[in-house]
Amino acid sequence: MSIRDIVKIISYSNEPFSGRIEAGELLGYHLKHLIDEHPVVVGIPRGGVIIAREIVHVIDGELDVVLCRKIGAPRNPELAIGAVSEEGKLFLDERVSGVMDEKTPYIIREKEKQMAEIERRKKMYREIKPKINLEGRTVIITDDGVATGSTMKAAAWSIQQENPEKIIIALPVAPSESLDKLSDVADEIICLRTPRFFEAISQFYSIFNQVDDSKVLEILKYEFVHSSGQ
Repeated sequence: MSIRDIVKIISYSNEPFSGRIEAGELLGYHLKHLIDEHPVVVGIPRGGVIIAREIVHVIDGELDVVLCRKIGAPRNPELAIGAVSEEGKLFLDERVSGVMDEKTPYIIREKEKQMAEIERRKKMYREIKPKINLEGRTVIITDDGVATGSTMKAAAWSIQQENPEKIIIALPVAPSESLDKLSDVADEIICLRTPRFFEAISQFYSIFNQVDDSKVLEILKYEFVHSSGQ
């Protein structure tokens, strides 16, 4: 399957979204073809959780978060060479397998560092919203946008280890080169806007507030209570 078959770009416009809520609602509209699959919509904390919430409301999916962390390259931390899952499983890109493995001191240190942050978030998030089993499910991974795509790639790597039926990456905005890099970790990619000149995600939002943990917890609590009928 070619990149063109996987990546669906809705527009090349550089018009900003009013905020994350609008971006999430628009993504939900373009994901309506999945409504019968009752997908799990997984947001990357923190801004991606707001996007995920809006998608869930449009397509009647289930909300969750992905707590994986990327392993960055030794002299280029933004470049993902692997990921650590919420359960502590390590995945390394096959391109570095001949140079580094799980016993490499650098990888050991990075895994410990990223697991510490995962555990911090687990204590907060999973107390409110238990993790959903993704095996055999259609999973939509979302964020408020990607720049390099490294964090999104790490999230997809992590979710692949749970054997989902299908992985779909849904984004409000991303540069075309990053979408190309993500095409080997997803069955489908939908991006609302792929502007020809991309500097930062924030330039494509009229309001781009920082999202803190309390907002994520508020969303998770509401969605869990609503979905469980409590």
